[in-house]
Amino acid sequence: MKALMIEAVGRCALQNIAEPVPGPGEVLVAVRHVGLCGSDLATFTGLNPLVSLPRIPGHEIGAEIVAVGADVPAAYAAGRRVVVVPYTACGQCPSCRQGRVNACRSNRTLGVQQNGGVAERLVLPYQKLILNETLAPRHLALVEPMSVGFHAAARGRIAATDRVVVLGCGMIGLGAVAGAAARGATVIAVDLGATKTAMAARYGARHTINAETEDVAARVAALTDGDGADVVVEAVGLPQTFTQAVDLAAFCGRVVYIGYSKAPVTYDTKFFNLKELDILGSRNALAADFHAVIATLERLGSAPEELISKIFPFGEADAALPYWVRERASTIKIVIET
Repeated sequence: MKALMIEAVGRCALQNIAEPVPGPGEVLVAVRHVGLCGSDLATFTGLNPLVSLPRIPGHEIGAEIVAVGADVPAAYAAGRRVVVVPYTACGQCPSCRQGRVNACRSNRTLGVQQNGGVAERLVLPYQKLILNETLAPRHLALVEPMSVGFHAAARGRIAATDRVVVLGCGMIGLGAVAGAAARGATVIAVDLGATKTAMAARYGARHTINAETEDVAARVAALTDGDGADVVVEAVGLPQTFTQAVDLAAFCGRVVYIGYSKAPVTYDTKFFNLKELDILGSRNALAADFHAVIATLERLGSAPEELISKIFPFGEADAALPYWVRERASTIKIVIET
């Protein structure tokens, strides 16, 4: 069967790989849609420290069950549509013992620490599949990235009384916007240009700031009566936005980092203490976050279609990442469709 392989930095191609066969407790799925995310782009451009090459990318997967191995519950029948949960959990490390399996010390995410979903078929444990017949097939690939943003909203303990700044309105940032808005918070979305901030407004942001043309700190101060944000969610992954998050946070505020900075970050750490900030990391998502996103997308109906910037047929999957490099400013989500 065929799969997209990132062979080296800046080079990818469709290759023939072995056909997978399900064993006990496993399900063979036909991949129908795969979203590419910032980590896939970073792998392609050589900026993902978690990945070794060659690697099949892709962990935002909507699929259809083709066959099952022994000891799989009857509900996982051929023809049913599924969302893939692309993480692993060892069950033994400190994170897993606390029930925070999303942050498993030994986690191996599809497309990152192991080969991913830009392939014709995959074999997965049935426990990693969420059955869903209500979302449009294409929208199944949107659940995982938005769930990462929803998880960040949960990590930040966001409540209805909070004023929340989300830095970055890519797919994960939009998930944080929607997740915070679902909790009743007043959301201020920040990004470069008008395209992504306009999208954030449709997903629950009360206010938007175009960082290209506006003074972000001044606008946040004006919108928060000079106090700063109760919660700042960083979904960009640049050193300047890491430090900006601390600057924008109110005294006794919370800062949630989703992004991975590709370079060292230098802080004036006195603000950690003077503001008595809670600084939180956020990694992946829990099953509850997936189900919360599914419920949100079901309410939106056809609206999620606007999140998809471009669709590539599987036979042209090798053109998707080079396209994103060229069109980064205008791209929210690329989906590969079989």
